[in-house]
Amino acid sequence: MCRLFGFRSVIPSQVHRSLLAAENALGVQSNEHPDGWGVAFYVDGAPHVTRSPTTALGDALFHRLSGVVSSETVLAHVRKATQGSRTIFNCHPFQFGRWVFAHNGDIPNFDVKRERLLMEVSPRFRRYILGETDSEVLFFVFLSALEAFGPLGADRGLEAINDALREAVNRTRELCDTDGTRALLTVVATNGESLVAVQGGKELYFSTHKTRCADRSTCSSLSAACEAPSSTGRVNHFIVSSEPLQGENVWEPLAAGDIIGVDGRMLVRRSRLDHVALPVVA
Repeated sequence: MCRLFGFRSVIPSQVHRSLLAAENALGVQSNEHPDGWGVAFYVDGAPHVTRSPTTALGDALFHRLSGVVSSETVLAHVRKATQGSRTIFNCHPFQFGRWVFAHNGDIPNFDVKRERLLMEVSPRFRRYILGETDSEVLFFVFLSALEAFGPLGADRGLEAINDALREAVNRTRELCDTDGTRALLTVVATNGESLVAVQGGKELYFSTHKTRCADRSTCSSLSAACEAPSSTGRVNHFIVSSEPLQGENVWEPLAAGDIIGVDGRMLVRRSRLDHVALPVVA
């Protein structure tokens, strides 16, 4: 399977430690997930996406990119192929407009299920599917569900994004969990403002605060929510990762079926694929 990393912050921040410097940074994880990598970050509201079918830790471009990226929103992925060959078209994150999307999981026997899932994709999106993966089709199923709430370029609240991801995951299960197998559908999606993740069967963790911020003496945005659970649901940073990254961040696991996300105001909300609302993250 693959590894995911998603990041939102109130200020542009470097992610070198998470991508490369920590002992279990995403680049290090690529030793066991060697079939490609991708990093998306936002500048002035627009996504910049770099992908490669090489192993991240051995790729000079990944090293260079990890050292220079500074953004309020980052989504990164290292791939261990289950569907599709080792080509750049099959690397995550996938992008359409402002939206980027990454998947950790698998739809078993996807080759015989692909056509039925494609029928859930709006006809205007189908020509943009360039690769062979279940992940890319799932992305466009999500966008098709999201478009039901209005034009994709418009601002979207967490409720609409959550509902679209819920629809995409649940509909995929209805169509593809038909032969005694169960799809694994852990995903992260962002438009640079909101970032939402679903624990769809593969492990996922989140962090909203640190034990002690290393930049507390110099950061002008330091607040109580940086070093303790938020009392209001509003946070200064929000991270999701396939495994807890070593360092000062405090990590919590998501249960299968959990949806968690942060909006443009950095307000965190948590719910379930079965529509059960969970308390505001505190």
